[in-house]
Amino acid sequence: MALLLFPLSELTYVKPVQGFSNQVIQQGATGDDVIELQSRLQYLGFYNGKIDGVFGWGTYWAVRNFQYEFGLEIDGLVGDEVKNKLNKASNYDEGYVKEQIKKGNEFTHYGGTPKSQQTKPGKQQKQQPKSNQNEQANQQQKQEPTAVNVPSGYSQNDIQLMANAVYGEARGEPYVGQVAVAAVILNRVKSASFPNSASGVIFEPRAFTAVADGQIWLEPNDQAKEAVMDAINGWDPSGQALYYFNPETATSDWIWSRPQIKQIGKHIFCK
Repeated sequence: MALLLFPLSELTYVKPVQGFSNQVIQQGATGDDVIELQSRLQYLGFYNGKIDGVFGWGTYWAVRNFQYEFGLEIDGLVGDEVKNKLNKASNYDEGYVKEQIKKGNEFTHYGGTPKSQQTKPGKQQKQQPKSNQNEQANQQQKQEPTAVNVPSGYSQNDIQLMANAVYGEARGEPYVGQVAVAAVILNRVKSASFPNSASGVIFEPRAFTAVADGQIWLEPNDQAKEAVMDAINGWDPSGQALYYFNPETATSDWIWSRPQIKQIGKHIFCK
């Protein structure tokens, strides 16, 4: 399992607290259940955001990655089955976590990490003059809401081109495999070893078979577009892979030399 930062045998340094309520936790929820959810996901290495009790996009995609890695239905909903898996795989020190939140500390809740290394004082907020605060509030009220499903940095052309690539490379693969192919493109964009744009990555010479054989220009279906959006919004089933290949058709000895992460459908994903 690629996302775990430590062996499960080390998940013993705090006593588990079975604190979840009976409600199904979902995006938009707030409160103690979400604090516990974020803490347990962070304990396992799936969530690296702020533990603030607000079920936003970061928490949503952490839940989906957890569901995928643990063989659960991937829907972003935290019901009894997900809670039970989290309870068995992680520990939650409620007192410690809530104390850090109350103090305004910057902290993590990773399993196997001594608490002395998890916590540091929070950054002090500089008090703004009241006039500046009022002006800032007025400006925020005037701003148009940002679309949450299309993060900044990717244009509609980028999304369309990536959908073309996913369809040309992975149509017929399971949906999670299509998301993984999209994630590889994004991982390359972020890597210093590859071009820093979606088009640059996709059209890099000999990078993708679909470009070489012209299938890049097939009209993608809605599923390919959804896979790209899932990847852009944070889901990476590939385990941060930079390469993938089909072992039945691969002819390059070099690709077989890459450290393999996992296989999804017909594709093996590699570092």
